[in-house]
Amino acid sequence: MAYSEELAARVAELLPAEGGVETRRMFGTLVWMIDGRMALGVLGECLVVRLSPAEAQGLLDPPGVRVFDFTGRPMRGWLTVAPERLRDEDALADWVGRAARHAATQAGR
Repeated sequence: MAYSEELAARVAELLPAEGGVETRRMFGTLVWMIDGRMALGVLGECLVVRLSPAEAQGLLDPPGVRVFDFTGRPMRGWLTVAPERLRDEDALADWVGRAARHAATQAGR
């Protein structure tokens, strides 16, 4: 599946080029690994973020945010954020920051 290069560029601007951040192409999309752990990605026009299951559950209320189910099976802690929720740079920065902070808590596990 293709991914939005424009959204990918916006995400890349928000993540440091060092400090354990690595960009990879996986499954036809682009993902960011932080300290070796997948933190977020761009799938089509959507942002996919990995959070703690509790945080993810608490963020499901707004329209345009849903559980990620790439394989047809919901993935705990993973959310898909629709493009209409990402138009504002502050909103995108919030989602990217949440995913990066969660990845930092997973280091060494």
